Amino acid sequence: MKRRTLGKSGLQVSEIGLGCWQLGGDFGAIDDSRAMATLEEATRAGVSFFDTADVYGDGRSEELIGRYVGQSGATPVVATKVGRSAKAYPDKYDYQNIRAHLTASAKRLGVETLDLIQLHCVPINVLRHGDLFATMDRLKAEGLCANWGASVETIEEAKICLQQENITSLQIIFNLFRQDAGTELFAEAMAANVGIIVRLPLASGLLTGKFAADHLFEASDHRNYNRDGAAFSVGETFSGIALAKGVELTQELQAFVPEGWTLADFSLRWILDHPAVSSVIAGCSRPQQVAANALVSQLPALSQSVHSELKAFYDEKVRAHIRSPI
Repeated sequence: MKRRTLGKSGLQVSEIGLGCWQLGGDFGAIDDSRAMATLEEATRAGVSFFDTADVYGDGRSEELIGRYVGQSGATPVVATKVGRSAKAYPDKYDYQNIRAHLTASAKRLGVETLDLIQLHCVPINVLRHGDLFATMDRLKAEGLCANWGASVETIEEAKICLQQENITSLQIIFNLFRQDAGTELFAEAMAANVGIIVRLPLASGLLTGKFAADHLFEASDHRNYNRDGAAFSVGETFSGIALAKGVELTQELQAFVPEGWTLADFSLRWILDHPAVSSVIAGCSRPQQVAANALVSQLPALSQSVHSELKAFYDEKVRAHIRSPI
């Protein structure tokens, strides 16, 4: 597994990280034994970057990671998030409240200092106001977090965050069905020495090519209850594309995939070809998925001609079908 530097933090993180939203149960139920086996396989495969949040399973994801690290002796870089719990969102971002949230996350993770804490898709008006950034700087100075970053929904939000001198990373949606950040954000992030953490690299599983248009998801899976944006931004589910249309588009993408590769391999490799990217956090709920994703780090880069063809595919066939701000 190759590693890259996470922005100005100096931390070395695996190119393929592990997104841990699913450990909280929002992709369907996952028991403790399978969660632990998935984390174990990630370590075995060289994955050294785990991404979670305080709201994933109301802290369950953090607790599982903390238990795993404590029992195994593994030393991954662990990023968590703050700002989407009912006790914070949408307007309770004062210093004492955020500090309490970070303290609770640190306790669940079993650490005194959080490696990276990310603002979790907080409203754009809060970002524009700026007080929350000062709070993050203060909490870093106090030693509760070593670094802070932001997980955002739009490029506009990302650019507001980039104005902050002390920001370490930006977490964004970036995949073959959401390509705009590559041209509108990445150069600016690299110039500011801000790492890019890519979430939804497979568009909630669409880019595995394994779903049919009538696929049924568990009631507790956000791909069921949020498929049309009923619970939160529709852009966080299938990258904002309706399932049936997404399935149709993935079938067209298969024509680009090299022999011997899966569509998931191809999709992840395309992301890694962008030097601004520090790590790609692919959510996996089974050990075999982790092992397969980790191998992508060893695959050769795609040619520039393929990248050009994929950009044209996105502009001509995909972009108009995204049902959320980009």
